[in-house]
Amino acid sequence: MRIESAVKASFLVLAWSGLGLWASVQLPIQKPDTTMSAMEAIAGKGLIHSHAYRFLEELTDNIGGRVTGTPQASQAIEWSLAKMKAIGLNNVHSEKWTLFRGWARVSASAELVSPVRKQLTIASWGWVGSTQKDGVEGDLTLVDRSRLEDEIKERSSSWAGKILLTKGEGAGTWTEMARFGRFVDAAAAAKATAIIVGRVRSRTGDTATGMVDTKYHEIPVVSMAREDQQLLERLLDRGDTPRLRINVENRATTGPVDSANVVGEIVGTENPEQVVVVGAHLDSWDLAQGATDNGNGVAAVLGAAEAILETGFRPKRTIRFVLFTGEEQGLLGSFAYVKSHSRELANHVAAVVVDWGDGPAVALDLGPRDDLLPEVTAFAQTISAFNQLRVRDRNEFGTDTGPFILAGLPGISIYQDSTDLEEVTHTTADTFDNVNRQVLTRNAVLMSLLSFWIADRANRLASPWPPERSAQALLRKDRQRVQDLKAFGWWPFGELDGELKSDNP
Repeated sequence: MRIESAVKASFLVLAWSGLGLWASVQLPIQKPDTTMSAMEAIAGKGLIHSHAYRFLEELTDNIGGRVTGTPQASQAIEWSLAKMKAIGLNNVHSEKWTLFRGWARVSASAELVSPVRKQLTIASWGWVGSTQKDGVEGDLTLVDRSRLEDEIKERSSSWAGKILLTKGEGAGTWTEMARFGRFVDAAAAAKATAIIVGRVRSRTGDTATGMVDTKYHEIPVVSMAREDQQLLERLLDRGDTPRLRINVENRATTGPVDSANVVGEIVGTENPEQVVVVGAHLDSWDLAQGATDNGNGVAAVLGAAEAILETGFRPKRTIRFVLFTGEEQGLLGSFAYVKSHSRELANHVAAVVVDWGDGPAVALDLGPRDDLLPEVTAFAQTISAFNQLRVRDRNEFGTDTGPFILAGLPGISIYQDSTDLEEVTHTTADTFDNVNRQVLTRNAVLMSLLSFWIADRANRLASPWPPERSAQALLRKDRQRVQDLKAFGWWPFGELDGELKSDNP
């Protein structure tokens, strides 16, 4: 019995040893997917413990509008530095750059003098001049915005002393924006006293602001509430000549002023020299609080950083959170970043930017990087239960992705379904109460998931394209946008654009 038991025991030992050997060959132990584990933790922290909405409330209620180069913008920079440090980011600092000229609004008022008397609601555009002291009075004349070159040739000789009201479609592209800037210069040369830019898309009673182009203009340019503008148009249509008094006071410096981008990092554990930029623009206009454009994005960036840090997980590559200034003046902060980091761009992987209002994220736009569609689409499918996203190789130069795209990098824009964006952006309606807390929180979580996924992948997602490839992709995909870039002198591939030379505006 003892021998039999010993034999049985030996057999069992051999059997289990064989089974173990078989299992070690046939069923290798799988390494855990730490990226997915981290993303699951980030989603939980981001949804349950998010302070993004509080960040937005502090920024908008305590500082408000943040025009680049103003004291309010400087206050926002200091607030952002303090907030990044409090969250726990590394290497928090500001990176200075120079704005061509400082500007701030003071006041603007208007009155219809005849054929009836009525106070009119106006607001100055940015980087334009003032009327003479105590204002100016003049007859109103209509300018068709859809044919500005013809208007300049045919009618500018009669504009002296007049207030010009523009009507019709225009400035839908940057090329048209540049054309409008030339019209403003022509109006100033013709001694017109002021320009009213029609804006019928705004909400009742709203005024709007923005840049004429990317330069300073001495002639006052103002927006007007929709109802007042339509009254003036009706008077003109029935043959009356409205007479207006306008008083605009703005302040502008005679030379450059300093601004800065705000930077903080989560340093990578394996390839810290490789950088994923995650950003939004800190500056805003000042008719309201700059909540939708783009305090919402600032809060999402800070919320994304906080969610990652709270999990304790760290990505293989560095995530660099950047709050750009000067976006509203022509992407100046992001252009300054790309220029100052030009020697490091070969080690940049991508730039992820949010700046599409206060709606839920619905798409990821990759610029011309169609080579990334399969992998980014796979990422979108992985998180589809949380957020359904389309993935597109579509260019977005209207925000801070643009300079990165021109540098050959994936400029990934988180596109949002913001149904009232056109009515709120740059207007008196851009206030904190318009932002939905739940939507902001989910957008911040999406930003954290996307940035961590890019930074923690086993293989690098992307490297910069050479200029030739970037130029050809942009020429092939977006001919109108190339013309727009050329209109503002932003097209860096001059020797590669032969087919478009005859298309310069």
